[in-house]
Amino acid sequence: MQNEAVSVQDIPESTVVSSTRWSRQDTTWMLSLFGTAVGAGILFLPINAGMGGFWPLVFMAVIIGPMTYFAHRGLSRFLCSSAIPGSDITQVVEEHFGIGAGKAITWLYFLAIFPIVLIYGVGITNTVDSFIINQLGMFTDVPRAMLDGTPMLTEAGVQVVDKISGIPRWLLSGSLILCMMSVMVAGEKFMLSVTRLLVYPLVAILAFMSLYLIPEWKFDALMDVPSPTNFLGTVWLTIPVLVFAFNHSPAISQFSVSLKKQHGVNASKKADAILRNTAIMLVGFVMLFVFSCVLSLTPAQLLEAKADNLPILSYLANVHESGFISYFAPVIAFIAIISSFFGHYMGATEGLKGIITKQLPNSSKPANSKTLDKCILGFMFFTIWGVAIINPSILGMIEALGGPVIAAILYLMPMYAIHKVPALKAYRGRVSNIFVVITGLLSMTAILFGLLS
Repeated sequence: MQNEAVSVQDIPESTVVSSTRWSRQDTTWMLSLFGTAVGAGILFLPINAGMGGFWPLVFMAVIIGPMTYFAHRGLSRFLCSSAIPGSDITQVVEEHFGIGAGKAITWLYFLAIFPIVLIYGVGITNTVDSFIINQLGMFTDVPRAMLDGTPMLTEAGVQVVDKISGIPRWLLSGSLILCMMSVMVAGEKFMLSVTRLLVYPLVAILAFMSLYLIPEWKFDALMDVPSPTNFLGTVWLTIPVLVFAFNHSPAISQFSVSLKKQHGVNASKKADAILRNTAIMLVGFVMLFVFSCVLSLTPAQLLEAKADNLPILSYLANVHESGFISYFAPVIAFIAIISSFFGHYMGATEGLKGIITKQLPNSSKPANSKTLDKCILGFMFFTIWGVAIINPSILGMIEALGGPVIAAILYLMPMYAIHKVPALKAYRGRVSNIFVVITGLLSMTAILFGLLS
């Protein structure tokens, strides 16, 4: 979710702060970047990360901190290398690599963010549907054959039935998506105020949930040591979900522009410090949540959660005896998905509009902007609604689309720039660069490993 806690316009252009001491504004940026990363992604991370066992999860906890810090640091350094004041990522790419590369990056950004918006359409529908069925008890018994065409009978010859909510999926998904998009239509200021209202209570509640589950931890998983092949395979397949869950690149462009305006030549050093503390905070918070969820459930239960296409908190609510978790966990998942939807929806629509306007000759803005906005609004609604009705695997979409495309922009492009751009020459020849390239390539190729395994 994208938080605009610090506005670039609030900083006078003439102000250049050379001090590298930590300030209150640095803390605000750290929390804003943290809030950008903490969204619905972490609600699915425990499922994918936990199914492979405890020890691969420990290894992931060790590598995700350096992965997150070095990758976002590289993107920030790339953005700070521009000689043009106030340049966003597309403009910086055009400056260093040409107009064609700028158009390509605009496409990649859209392709990185748009699938995430689709994921949230599916996630919000499944979360509310599960809450209606399991917590409110409003459901209808439907023969399995009506859902997937496969009649199933018990040994006694009784047909198997499934529970579905009394609200048709097309109506439930359409209503929820329409409500979320209405907040966007109401205006950016209203959306940002709603987002800020949700972010910090969400962080506090999730931290409390992590601690609340500690008495339920089961340590049997510590005795299950996978073979080296299974260990490495589990880590490889989970890397795209890790990249997705810890990603806060949508905020890096504004973050870098603001620091460059305020700190001048010291912007990169200041960004390094803020990004390092953000990564530490993310790893501590998110991995505690992941370990707490994984240790309180069995691998079979995590597999069932993946099959049900539910966020981990919704599944916990369905299987846990605690009334607190049963009713409170789905609400947390609901808030996380909504708040994260806003920022990614805004990025996707801006990206799509940028793609369209860049195709117009000799013009940076279409003649009828309102008409274009309405067309984009209609396209976004019907595509999100259609995917929500189809209900594809959320983790499958993350593994196939979200993680790999984000890795291309966040992990590989800045490293290529460091190798090619003279302004970034000082950052060449570092071991961290090799580490970022390797993890980026692993994220992009995990889908191929999954198909072959």
